[in-house]
Amino acid sequence: MSRSNYVFTSESVSEGHPDKVCDRISDAVLDAFLAEEPNARVACETFATTNQVVVGGEVGLSDKAKLAEFMGRIDGIVRDCVKDIGYEQDAFHWATLNFANYLHPQSAHISQGVDKDGAGDQGIMFGYATDETPELMPAPIQYAHAILRRLAEVRKSGAEPTLGPDAKSQLSVRYEDGKPVGVTSIVLSTQHKYESQTSDDIRAIVEPHIRAVLPAGWIDEKTEWWVNPTGTFVIGGPDGDAGLTGRKIIVDTYGGAAPHGGGAFSGKDPTKVDRSAAYAARYLAKNVVAAGLAKRCLIQVSYAIGVAKPLSIYADTYGTGELPDAEIERIVAECMDLTPRGIRTQLDLNRPIYARTSAYGHFGRAPEADGGFSWERTDLVEALKKAV
Repeated sequence: MSRSNYVFTSESVSEGHPDKVCDRISDAVLDAFLAEEPNARVACETFATTNQVVVGGEVGLSDKAKLAEFMGRIDGIVRDCVKDIGYEQDAFHWATLNFANYLHPQSAHISQGVDKDGAGDQGIMFGYATDETPELMPAPIQYAHAILRRLAEVRKSGAEPTLGPDAKSQLSVRYEDGKPVGVTSIVLSTQHKYESQTSDDIRAIVEPHIRAVLPAGWIDEKTEWWVNPTGTFVIGGPDGDAGLTGRKIIVDTYGGAAPHGGGAFSGKDPTKVDRSAAYAARYLAKNVVAAGLAKRCLIQVSYAIGVAKPLSIYADTYGTGELPDAEIERIVAECMDLTPRGIRTQLDLNRPIYARTSAYGHFGRAPEADGGFSWERTDLVEALKKAV
């Protein structure tokens, strides 16, 4: 039997965190290729450290001459990302950083399976949804993201000009009867401009914004605050610590409240089921909960490289389902084509919509008019009900 009263903690990191800088660059490269050709192949990894950015991996366009020309655009894409995030530090500046490009054409041995509509790799992918927030996401990760999004907004608008791009948040949320009711501790570390600013100074800046995004009554006199607990945080981003694509997979998904298959998302085109099938699993789990068929739902799918049909589909509603989990498995398979091509078609994934996913979570976001976050739609509700 699952516990009803407990404290659960999740963390988030900002767009200026070194790993997220790398996620952003990898996804911006992906978007550029998909804007050029919807069926472009991309698996782009990024490394960043003091005044240095390196990209590598495999890419592919149908026109090989165009691919050679396209490589010359990567330098500008990288610098635009770093500039938009806000890095103009002496040791990490968009205009002066050193850049190296080690992207190369996609392996023919990988592409042969994908060209036949098979999965781009083997793997297991998970999707999850819960009714504890309006976005059908776990509360700790959803609000940890919300805090950092707000701080990024006020930093970029000029309302809080002494905040820097690099930041981390962590929320410990108290549950009663299985529902989130309060915050027992708040951890916030954020880069700032001046050495003279103390932890108390930073708390005075960030506390109003944190209170604004958390539900009313969640913070009380017992809530512990840990704002910049080590003191000064002026040196940040890749100058303070190296970054790599794909190192924040729990931040990207459900904050540890649900399993993760192990594959990172950023920099991978939608033929890679690490990404597209994880989006499909979230889409199915969210629609199951939105349809009232369960209060919580986990969906797992698995694939083999070069094989189109998923090897398995698993559902777990944690005892909250209105019908047996085996029936959930049946109806989700009936309502969505879970082949790699079927996923890309239903969610319209072959478009440049990925750079925006690189910070503040891939899930729990609002669907956008141009197709961004299409996996957050709840347009499968009626089909699921009908299938029941």
